[in-house]
Amino acid sequence: MHIVSIRGAITVEENKKDKILEATQELLIDIEEKNNLNIDNVICILFSSTKDLDAEYPAKAARLLGYTQCGLMCFNEMEVSNSLEKCIRVMIFYQGGLKQKDVNHVYLKGAKTLRPDLSK
Repeated sequence: MHIVSIRGAITVEENKKDKILEATQELLIDIEEKNNLNIDNVICILFSSTKDLDAEYPAKAARLLGYTQCGLMCFNEMEVSNSLEKCIRVMIFYQGGLKQKDVNHVYLKGAKTLRPDLSK
């Protein structure tokens, strides 16, 4: 068994509860599918969001998907001039058969600009 970190991000259209929950669930489901994750092997998930997203905690979306036994934390993303707006980032710590070199990080919508090297 290995412990790996899986990264991802997504942008949100509007600062509304339903939009934050939908985008976060879309991101988590895509990460699950691309990495063949078992929810029971997730150690914890760290979420950060830009300052312009304050209508809902992204972690709530994870709980609604069944992440009830792992730790979840939400933070504000560091403010950097001219950085991406309305963005939720995630880092999942996962214990399982994955090796770090085999992890599929997921960047969706406007967040694809954060990791252009992964969109090849």
